[in-house]
Amino acid sequence: MSTGAGIDVQRQLESLIQDFRAGDPPMPVIVLHAEDAEDDDRVTELVDELREGQQSHGTRLAVAPTEPPQDDPDLDPTAQAVRLLRDLGDSRKWGDRSASYRPYSFPRLGLVRALQDATDDPEMDEHWPTAPAGTPDGNAQREQAQTQLLRILARQRWRPRRTAPRNRQALLNDVQQFLPAGVLGALTSLLTRPEWYVAVLAGIGLMILLAALNHVPGRAPLFLWLRRESRWFLTTTFLQSAARRQSTSVRLLRPVHSWRAIAARAYDVAEAMREGGVFPLQLYVLALFEDLRDNHRRASWDLRGLKRTRPPVLILRRVSRENGGIELIKAVSDVRSRRSELDPLLIVAGVAADDAPLLDRGTDTGTPPDGANSRSQLLSRPARLQQRLRHWYDEWAGNLRADQSPSRTNALPWVLRIALPREELVQLRQADWRCVRARHRPPVARVVWSAYSLALVLVLAATVGVVHARDLHRTYCSAGLLTADRDTELRPAPSGGTECVGISTGDVRFGSHLTGGSDSEGGRLRELEKLVHDENAKVLRENPRAYVTVVYAGPLSSATVDPSLVKGAEELAGVYLAQRVVNENYRVKLRVLLANGGADMGHQRFTADAIARYAEHDPTVVGVVGFGRDLQSSPAVTRRLQEAGLPIVSGTNSATYLPKDFSNWFSLAAPDEHQAEALGLVAQQLRGQGEAPYALVLARDTKASQDRYTSEQAYYGGEMLHKKGFRLLPSRTYLVANGKPELRLHAESICRGEDVPSVIYFAGRVEDIGPLMTQLGVEPGCANREISILTGDDLSKAKFSGVGGRDGVAPRITLYHAALAELREAASGTAFYQDAAQYLPWLEPGEATYDAPGFASGQTALAHDATRALYWAASLGDVRQSRAATWVNLRGVKLEGMATGTIDFTDAPLYGERHGHSIVLARVRRTPEGLSKAEVLCSRPAGVSKPLDVKQCSIR
Repeated sequence: MSTGAGIDVQRQLESLIQDFRAGDPPMPVIVLHAEDAEDDDRVTELVDELREGQQSHGTRLAVAPTEPPQDDPDLDPTAQAVRLLRDLGDSRKWGDRSASYRPYSFPRLGLVRALQDATDDPEMDEHWPTAPAGTPDGNAQREQAQTQLLRILARQRWRPRRTAPRNRQALLNDVQQFLPAGVLGALTSLLTRPEWYVAVLAGIGLMILLAALNHVPGRAPLFLWLRRESRWFLTTTFLQSAARRQSTSVRLLRPVHSWRAIAARAYDVAEAMREGGVFPLQLYVLALFEDLRDNHRRASWDLRGLKRTRPPVLILRRVSRENGGIELIKAVSDVRSRRSELDPLLIVAGVAADDAPLLDRGTDTGTPPDGANSRSQLLSRPARLQQRLRHWYDEWAGNLRADQSPSRTNALPWVLRIALPREELVQLRQADWRCVRARHRPPVARVVWSAYSLALVLVLAATVGVVHARDLHRTYCSAGLLTADRDTELRPAPSGGTECVGISTGDVRFGSHLTGGSDSEGGRLRELEKLVHDENAKVLRENPRAYVTVVYAGPLSSATVDPSLVKGAEELAGVYLAQRVVNENYRVKLRVLLANGGADMGHQRFTADAIARYAEHDPTVVGVVGFGRDLQSSPAVTRRLQEAGLPIVSGTNSATYLPKDFSNWFSLAAPDEHQAEALGLVAQQLRGQGEAPYALVLARDTKASQDRYTSEQAYYGGEMLHKKGFRLLPSRTYLVANGKPELRLHAESICRGEDVPSVIYFAGRVEDIGPLMTQLGVEPGCANREISILTGDDLSKAKFSGVGGRDGVAPRITLYHAALAELREAASGTAFYQDAAQYLPWLEPGEATYDAPGFASGQTALAHDATRALYWAASLGDVRQSRAATWVNLRGVKLEGMATGTIDFTDAPLYGERHGHSIVLARVRRTPEGLSKAEVLCSRPAGVSKPLDVKQCSIR
């Protein structure tokens, strides 16, 4: 600053700005003028220096064009004052982007300008009403004029007329209002757990659609009634006098009502603006104040008021009556006197000494008391001006209450007029020029709550979200960006890869995650899943209060090495068939949930935990069907479901120890011990009456696996051979590498040894029998010797050539195996095959027979019977039973006419083995034609407790 007055005024401005950092002090209209008219130019230069100083301090500053207009110099002072304000709605008038925070926005001032432009449009001239208000003609003309005004406003997009670059900015501002809708659309789509790009495209697509609809030519913008300028336009008390008792209600869910209110208010204001006077000028001033107050609102989502720590400054270089500056200052004082809120605008104006009385028609309020004058004489001349400035401001702020009174008609209470003496306006030596320093430290809110910090947070959040989403997609079968179906997980599959295991309670389909299995088996599984899902949906839709839920837990995925879905697909077909029969014929409906224990039920422990967790929240779950493989984890699985109160009815698990150890275990499969006893009838005949022949137990090594079935079979088979009088050779165990059994060395040792066994008890799996036959069929010592192989029920899954399968036996080797389902004798007394032909859509006429592919193994029949038994207990008396009641009712189940005979649990002792299981002894041998032929030696349907004897099972 080059003058003493400039230094003191700038220092006073900075003091006021520092007060603004901590609160909302009243901002005056500071009018500077010289005591002598000859110094008017020096005052103008001082105002210019103040402008440059505030710009260097980062103040948002605008300079009103106080030069007389060249196009229309005869405008009246009020119109000239409006001209000073119209361009202040352009954010570029308030400094560049180097000023604090982002540019200002002026939606309210823009709305007033849009109304002014529409009112002054030549097309409106012939539509203004000429008939008196309240008459029929006047009302009709008023409605026509309102319609035309709204048409012009719609054409302007309810914005002031602008140039093309600014229209592009208006388009961007309009699009911003649809950002929340786009985010909402994206989050809504995330609830369905799609891929992340689907959610992004949904949000962007919704924004584009709304933006396109928003800019339909000749239409008002979408959500006009929800804009902040529209809400202000309807609720400000300044316009209530023009409302003519029209409604001012704006509601989100009542767009038509809100639109009528805006339309009525727009026309009322347009009529008032057309009449002229001070109303348009004061409306412009009010809109400017409201926009600036909103731009400095501290309690806003972006904390802009805490970031903009310097108030905006409006510079009026030289105000006069001719350029409208005097009227503008009067309007500012009048509007501030009428409204209750403080606005942040600080106005600095210069005025000629001769025009100064126009702004202060009362007495001089700036004269300090005598005591102050006497004390000020001790100070230097510049210090006295600085003290006077502070005293004048304090006294002005204290007198606002009285000066705003209506009776003080000669006062302009918001004007602080400062008369500058000549000696204070004398230019100092350049060495004495002073620069009043200002704080440049950015506020905390600007650093913490800024676009940069937001970008950092978004980057971190996106990184965490991507990592979390990848973890979800790697862990769960169905996952979105933030959520996942936690009832199913991706677990390691045998021989590499992953498989989806757990209980499918939502949209997870195990068939869609298959990595192995033949195409036909995978397609059959996917078809069955869809059929079960559709049936469940029908149950929930039509019988939401009369159904029970049964969980089927089976192997619904396969290994990549030697893949097979035979067991899971066939069992699921039986469960679905039971569901359809029940739902077509009984009042209490059956809902089936599918649970995958993985290939060979390797993840059945996790599946049991998932079932138990789900059952805690769904009381309709009454029990579990399945878990048909005896593994090391079977006791833990049964115990976990017992703790959850869930009984298990298994169709194929032949574990001997489970019914003895757990009261919730029910099985239709003959236990391993019973199977060995039945095979003992064959061994007894093979033993003969002469010298005891040699026998051998060949078992799969289960140390590195979860398999418990083969070890149980090996134990009971060895005990049986010993009881029948065979001379037992040392038992042998073979390894399995990459899904293939290593049997060559064992075959060589067995066949080339001194004592070649005539009977081999094979405790292995069905997939190992083919390599065993190949090895024994070519080894000297075995190839030319009659050898009998005894084995358990797992061989019932084999497909021998006689039934269209892939398995067979070597020449001179006879295979005897047990099977769990006697289907031939039970076929005549059951409707199972009739129901299968009706409800299984892939069956052709005549294909539903007991020896047809898909039925011969007994897997479908046993799963069907187990499901029907559990349902009977859960719907006793045709009334839906609780979980505990189902468990109790199972010991009273006796169902005749099932696929395997009569299912009877009535004689099952608690913690003991029951009798009456279905069992079959089958023989497979090579025919003269070179084919493997399977035949039934003897059998017993379910429900018959009389044991088999040698006569029934004669091998002769």
